[in-house]
Amino acid sequence: MNPALATFGELLLRLHSGGDSRFLQTSGYIPYYAGAEANLCVLLARLGIPAQYVTRVPDNDLALAGIAQLRGHGVGVEKVLYGGRKLGLYFSETGNHIRPVQVIYDRAGSAFSELQPGMVDWESFLKDQTHFHWTGISPALSATVADVCAEAIDIARSRDLVISADLNYRSRLWQYGKHPKEVMPALLKHCHIAIADLDACNVYFGMTTDPSLPWTRRFEIAAQELQARFMPETHTLAMSFRVPENDRLHYTAALMSGGKAYFSRLKIALPQVKESIGTGDAFAGGLLYGTMTGLSPQETIDFATACGVLKQSVPGDWPLFSKSEIEAMVAQGINTRISR
Repeated sequence: MNPALATFGELLLRLHSGGDSRFLQTSGYIPYYAGAEANLCVLLARLGIPAQYVTRVPDNDLALAGIAQLRGHGVGVEKVLYGGRKLGLYFSETGNHIRPVQVIYDRAGSAFSELQPGMVDWESFLKDQTHFHWTGISPALSATVADVCAEAIDIARSRDLVISADLNYRSRLWQYGKHPKEVMPALLKHCHIAIADLDACNVYFGMTTDPSLPWTRRFEIAAQELQARFMPETHTLAMSFRVPENDRLHYTAALMSGGKAYFSRLKIALPQVKESIGTGDAFAGGLLYGTMTGLSPQETIDFATACGVLKQSVPGDWPLFSKSEIEAMVAQGINTRISR
């Protein structure tokens, strides 16, 4: 059966402060449609992998415009549910080498956050899929969405789908009275492919690694402990890193597969970053593409790293680049020559 992916997550409208202005300065906002799972779907669809997006949005033109954009990039939107009154929003302002990007969420009471168990016909939605992907953002929105996510995982397991998850800890979203460690371990224990980071490992599982160790060793320790203690069904686990070196940040990544660590051959000194939001989603999409199409672990982590690097050159949340551009990044690194 050819690979086909279903994802579950919230479609958002992002309003980005114009230029380099802070929220306190801006005279206008640039709109982008967004969402971690939607971002991943866009990349996979552009790479030729069938990607179905399962979400819930209000039946109004603001939401329909975002759905039309997804459809235009080849994402399957036939499983979208319509209902509720509000599309989730978030606001962003540009960061720089001195201060970080700032995000303000307006997602409480959104159509997606009001999902209830039983609303999604998971048996039907997952019928022709080989993979199911979710992220830690959805269970952070409400207790009922966490329950819906658990429903999906149960059905995916019963159908022997490959389950992937991006741990994606968002501290400002967990507002409904439960700590992430009360929710996430039970959802993640049946995950086969995981995209993690050291901060999320600490919050969800209480795991720490010695910050004085090299990043490569910290990855090996964290990956081995995750697979042994908390995520026993996980066979592929990856992390991306921004590593300070010679007063510059270098973007790279690592993959644990079959008990062996693979480190990306790309270690890119980041030039002026156009957009850091969506980088992790592009990395996750590249990782899934590699595993779904039979790339070797080394080829997979190189491909995923290239996706993460390229996304930082593209404004907005969608990863708008091609397979040939990814392959050129893997082969050559950053290339600023005019393509003509």
